Amino acid sequence: MPAHYDAVIIGGGLLGCTMAWMLARDGATVLLAERDELNAHASGQNAGSLHFQLEYRMVEQGIEAARTAAEAMPLHLAAAELWSGLTDELGEELGVAQHGGLMLAEDAEQARVLEAKTQLEQSWGLDVHLLDGNEARRIAPYLADEVVAAAYCPIEGKADTRIAAPAFARGATGTGAQVRTRTEVVALRRSGTSWLVDLRTPDGEGADERVVTDAVVLAAGVWTGELGALIDARLPTIPMALTMTATTAQEPTIAHLVQHAGRRLSLKQAHAGNVLIGGGWPARLLTDAAGRPDFRRRPELIGSSVAGNLAAAVRAVPWVASVPALRTWVGTTTVTPDQLPLVGAVPGNAGVFVATGGSAFTLGPSFAQVIADLVQHRRPDHDLSPYDPARFDKEAA
Repeated sequence: MPAHYDAVIIGGGLLGCTMAWMLARDGATVLLAERDELNAHASGQNAGSLHFQLEYRMVEQGIEAARTAAEAMPLHLAAAELWSGLTDELGEELGVAQHGGLMLAEDAEQARVLEAKTQLEQSWGLDVHLLDGNEARRIAPYLADEVVAAAYCPIEGKADTRIAAPAFARGATGTGAQVRTRTEVVALRRSGTSWLVDLRTPDGEGADERVVTDAVVLAAGVWTGELGALIDARLPTIPMALTMTATTAQEPTIAHLVQHAGRRLSLKQAHAGNVLIGGGWPARLLTDAAGRPDFRRRPELIGSSVAGNLAAAVRAVPWVASVPALRTWVGTTTVTPDQLPLVGAVPGNAGVFVATGGSAFTLGPSFAQVIADLVQHRRPDHDLSPYDPARFDKEAA
């Protein structure tokens, strides 16, 4: 007889591992299936920013686009609170530091963007306020003289992408969850009030297996659309291959998360001293024979992205020019057509839930909390209607 679980989670990144821990902690029986290794993709390849201000990509299209993106602010506020307590609750180091974040402007137009963005964020309850250039340099003396204004959010910061998801996976197994790597979900089929989940180990080291579950959670990032196709669900996501660079370790200099209102930039200094530079500079997605993105292969670096990213970093923080780069890498994340995440029940498939899109590392804990609530038939603390996975079907109808 197939094994039965309260929930099967598909995806072994930060979201999947955090959710497995939360559900197992609450007494649910959980199986997490990861087709590769834990933390092998977006959760382990991003720059680890905990950014609760709207990102550059959310404000560059104008204030109306920013208003839409701001509808995710309740999840941002929840994530900020969750991140601040997770290290103690889990009992493992996650590399979390929330010493504040600065979003910079270098001219009057960028300052106007900051002002409008800040007013919008304040209307949602985010603790953020404007500084002039000199005020910004007083708390962040490493900033360039060209900075004329900054939006300061004291709850922003960073987490360590190398250790966070594995720590939650250990927490999950320690509370009874099963976590399997190199295990792919190849079929999902409704059977009465349950779901039949077919598992396959692509390397042939394990036998194919079918399990039964009351709930299925899609927490697989760029593979969300592919998994949705297994149950004829339309879950539109857009893959984005992005560029990051780490410098050699340096003495502590940059205490804050630094972003920019007028160009793609995120910058912070890790606990070990390395400066991590990112912010959304594109890399090149590879495709398969049919022209579809091939997520099994690493995207390719684009030289101009690396150069542009480093130039943006040096312009904002001139000290970075003297720091040797150690390595550059790429990671692939997902956004949605309207930049709001997909979080909630998958339409037409009772018992299946999805969470992906947008700032999924920053929002991972709040995504995990609301899905854990739904799986256990609890009402989440937030109105999830703006993130309803069915909204694109409704628009098309």
